[in-house]
Amino acid sequence: MSLRLSDFRDCFEGVIPSIIATTSADGVPNVSYLSHVEEVDDHHIALSNQFFGKTARNLRDNPQACVILVDAASGRQARLAVTWLRDEAEGPLFEAMTASLRASSAQVGMADTMRLASVAVFRVDAITAIPHPEGLEAQTQPAPPPRPSLERAADAITRIAAETETAGIVDAALDGACRLLDAPAAILFQFDTERQMLVTLASRGYLRTGAGSEIAMGHGIAGAAAALGRPVRVSDMSRLRRFGAAIRDTSSPEEETRTIALPGMPEAQSQLAVPIHVKGALYGVLFAESPRRLAFRRDDAAALSMIGNHAAATLLISEIMAREALPVPPKVGARLPKESFRVVHHTVDDSVFIDNDYVIRGVAGRLLVYLLERYLVEGRAEFSNREIRLAPELRLPDFKDNLETRLLLLRQRLEEKCCPVRLVRMGRGLIGLQMTHRPEIRRAP
Repeated sequence: MSLRLSDFRDCFEGVIPSIIATTSADGVPNVSYLSHVEEVDDHHIALSNQFFGKTARNLRDNPQACVILVDAASGRQARLAVTWLRDEAEGPLFEAMTASLRASSAQVGMADTMRLASVAVFRVDAITAIPHPEGLEAQTQPAPPPRPSLERAADAITRIAAETETAGIVDAALDGACRLLDAPAAILFQFDTERQMLVTLASRGYLRTGAGSEIAMGHGIAGAAAALGRPVRVSDMSRLRRFGAAIRDTSSPEEETRTIALPGMPEAQSQLAVPIHVKGALYGVLFAESPRRLAFRRDDAAALSMIGNHAAATLLISEIMAREALPVPPKVGARLPKESFRVVHHTVDDSVFIDNDYVIRGVAGRLLVYLLERYLVEGRAEFSNREIRLAPELRLPDFKDNLETRLLLLRQRLEEKCCPVRLVRMGRGLIGLQMTHRPEIRRAP
């Protein structure tokens, strides 16, 4: 039976660098390591064109070459006899490999430094399986069986569709992602169009939820997936310095930076991030990580995208249903003790501190201050989404305000910080305040 490239798909993970051997016009051999080798189809591969000058010159003089691939999980090796055909500096293949390179580079803080000049496309003329050295095959653990990605994705989508509340939809999406990938941790990021940042909406499997933490477009695995509009997968983090860990190691306390630490797994070896969209626009990113190397495969990215996109569409429907819910007459809040808690609202970035402890900023910060002020002025503790959307001081966008998810984010953050004020759902399209003390609000630059 003839061998095909698809028989060696796990060799393209890039955990163990591949090797290319070329010869000059006068027959002098040269060997170089490769950072990225991509399977194009059963007859072609593509290499990231970051060759040393000698490799590039040899290919121009003699397009025949040899490439060796290694499967890090099983130790299998394949030797490919290839012929260089052309270089590509644009198009889908170039963009896909650029995404992979930028994601890897971002982990060491060089996302804007390491750039791919072009992609070298080769025809595969022959494939040879390299026999294991004596005794190695018996020592190598077999690769795990493929996961039923399609079935698990369908189950997650069914669970998401059964939910009507924002919190339930988000929980179903994160639980579905973890079950799909056999991963212990996942994060749902939402794209903040006002600040052009990814914001942690909710997470699963971390010591802290990290709700409200932010990551810039193009930074790290999640930021690269959002900026490039493509899934990004890393199979061996030991070769890279994790972006999230660098943030946690070098950042100052929240009170000084007004920055919430990203949730992260220090021992993570594999990461996968997929962008999710609604009506053709970026909604956010669904992200997962695992302490196992080679934990995520290509098919996992497609299945995770199905879960993420369905969750985003269901969240949009939930927003519309909450917007159309009929309001009820507001109830007057109960009399509170004389004790108070201090709320400082910094108008420059809408950051909010409670008793000198940083809580949140941006639209969620404005929203919290609005609710507290309405309580002090009108003596009520219950509000409808409809009236909140009409409040001019909140400056919510006319379209896609994501109010329900902003309220969920704020609710999680107040609970995580053990604040003296909490948000509670009073029904569809209704939100309430629970406080142990009376707020005293002060505005600052």
